[in-house]
Amino acid sequence: MSKLNEMVATFPQTEFWNDSCSCKELAYAIENGGSGATTNPVIVGNVLKKELPDWEDTIKQVIADNPTWTEDDVAWDIIGKLGTKASKLLLPMFEESHGQKGRISFQTNAKYYCNKDLMVEQACKLAALVPNSQIKAPTSKAGVEAFEELTYRGISINATVSFTCAQAVAVGEAVERGLKRREAEGLDTSWMHPVCTIMIGRTDDYLKNVVKASDMCIPAEALDLAGVAVMKNAYKIYKERGFRTTLLTAAYRNYHHYVDFLGGDIIFTITSDWQRKFANCDWMKIENNMDKPVDEFYLNCLKQIPEFIQAYEPDGGLKPEEFQHYGAFLATMKQFLGGYDSLVQLIRGYMIV
Repeated sequence: MSKLNEMVATFPQTEFWNDSCSCKELAYAIENGGSGATTNPVIVGNVLKKELPDWEDTIKQVIADNPTWTEDDVAWDIIGKLGTKASKLLLPMFEESHGQKGRISFQTNAKYYCNKDLMVEQACKLAALVPNSQIKAPTSKAGVEAFEELTYRGISINATVSFTCAQAVAVGEAVERGLKRREAEGLDTSWMHPVCTIMIGRTDDYLKNVVKASDMCIPAEALDLAGVAVMKNAYKIYKERGFRTTLLTAAYRNYHHYVDFLGGDIIFTITSDWQRKFANCDWMKIENNMDKPVDEFYLNCLKQIPEFIQAYEPDGGLKPEEFQHYGAFLATMKQFLGGYDSLVQLIRGYMIV
């Protein structure tokens, strides 16, 4: 039994997803206890580069069948096709669990992060692609507003581009408002499964860059635990406030990002390479670490960094209008936008011939 299978067997409340829509990678994840998958333009671009022979004819056919389409039209159609194919591997799990497992996330266009209405409009189209869809959008101020509306409309959200307790709390509150609006009209919520991602590795990346550019002397061990500290604090708040949204960890950089959350009512989204590392890690003990706090010495070191305080404190950290200006948000959005541009360039290569 792999360590991933052992984790799922020992802690049924701890779930993991494949951080990709590659069917080859997803099959491995499911074999090891995985119960979900995700897409975004960066992921789709990477899958196409790895598996282009499997998709080249599809791309050419979509272009041939739709001569008036733009490269953006083709790109989003291909995103939908990759996600739809992967969703079929998860559908039995989705149906058996009444929507609580077996979902695949589709991400709205990163360019819409300042516009609630555009995010909602595209999210509704993406959600309609498959019954086991989950819709990702950036956790900007407009994104939080979109999460409430989408929840009200019965769409399970996955709040992404999130790095801080303040963002996580805003998402949890927005989903609660959406669920209450829906339930007040007698509409069902039992199959819904809202999720809030905290990209803990990217929180670490950002704070390491902040420290590198400063005169601060922070132990490397502390910086490897920054995202862990943020996630554990958000998890504590979620349990205290009874939010129905499930927290999800993403962007793995070290073993703490997996081991320190074992046993939690939480989701991991793990790339295939990290899955293989964890699955074969003989020294790793599968034990409940979720409620073990970050070492106080390291936490106090981190609290010397103003940008960590912004990430760690739920109320005194960031205001919604500040979410999209936080350093980790800016860096991630630039990558997502660049990844979409790369995907479009790949499609363009088949259109301009």
